[in-house]
Amino acid sequence: MQTALPGKNRSVGSAVVRYRRAPFLISYWRDNQLVFENYLTQRRVSASPLTSTILHFFDRERPLRALCDAFTEYTPASLRKAVQMLVRHSLLQRRGHKRPPGERELHAWSEWNPAAGFFHLSTKDLPFERDAAKEFRGLLRLAKSKPMPKPVKRYPKSQQVPLPAALAIASEFSRVLAERRTWRKFSKKPVELSLLGNLLGLTWGVRKWVEIPKLGEVAVKTSPSGGALHPIEAYVLARNVSGLRSGLYHYNAADHGLELLRRGAGSRQITEYLANQYWYGGAAFVVFMTAVFARTRWKYDYARAYRAVLIEAGHLCQTFCLTATWLGAAPFCTMAFADSKIEKALGVDGISESVLYVAGAGTRPENEEHANLLSGSEISRLNL
Repeated sequence: MQTALPGKNRSVGSAVVRYRRAPFLISYWRDNQLVFENYLTQRRVSASPLTSTILHFFDRERPLRALCDAFTEYTPASLRKAVQMLVRHSLLQRRGHKRPPGERELHAWSEWNPAAGFFHLSTKDLPFERDAAKEFRGLLRLAKSKPMPKPVKRYPKSQQVPLPAALAIASEFSRVLAERRTWRKFSKKPVELSLLGNLLGLTWGVRKWVEIPKLGEVAVKTSPSGGALHPIEAYVLARNVSGLRSGLYHYNAADHGLELLRRGAGSRQITEYLANQYWYGGAAFVVFMTAVFARTRWKYDYARAYRAVLIEAGHLCQTFCLTATWLGAAPFCTMAFADSKIEKALGVDGISESVLYVAGAGTRPENEEHANLLSGSEISRLNL
């Protein structure tokens, strides 16, 4: 992050160069510095409060000469330097220059910005640690200086009311809930296409359509959705599914079918997409959950609705994991993934449609006891 300093008009041919403030800017204080950020381009700069005045001045296209005439207490050279710095950090835009990718799509978020747009773009493409052993050793060092927070909360001084055992009622449902866990080891046997079909249909498939007078049809699925708008789409990267050629598919929730987007899928590709989590490379298939935000924005024109989209992805993922457990598969889910790489493979722009969550499954290994934990040999490899 660099520091912009305040500080002649240029022209291209006979045309005067004009500047305008970029549309997706926020400012905040960090470590006693005033920071200006373009949350679309993820460019930021620390600067003096005068920068706010300059950016405000360019609320519409204006030439540098107009800025110099308005701020005669500063030299033209210093103002020109400040404008150049702001252009370089994408806080100001020059007329005729190519706009950054995603600008048109982010404009469509309208009332959701800046809160939802800033959060959405600021939390994408995190630089995850690629060395699992190094990351685990880092956690051990952290635990010595800062113990891990307690996983539950208690009020020991309050009146205590004991409850019957949660799983006292023996049923298939309670068994599935009790058996659900995250699997990190899988058999080399393929998953049957019928299992994949059941899993996709019971999680993302349309169960029925309901006609809303004067509005149209809405879908009913096994998980709830705000306004019955169902913004989440499912894409399947199939690596080891019996009767299905490996490749990347879109799940057509209305017709209950797969639509081939690209042929081929392998363990290395899964590992690359899932932030180097090599233990998921043996999964038979992976499901990328994306959100088509326009569906939710159509009804809910406030930023809080972005929360609903995230929560709905969570609803679907839990349904997926429970259904996979019931079907005898070995499911997992993860929030560590390479957003832009996956979105490029899917052919989506990352703003109007963006990947939010990843789940997957394989066949259970013969030794299931430690299939969701690191084995002894793997722990020894970490050199703890």
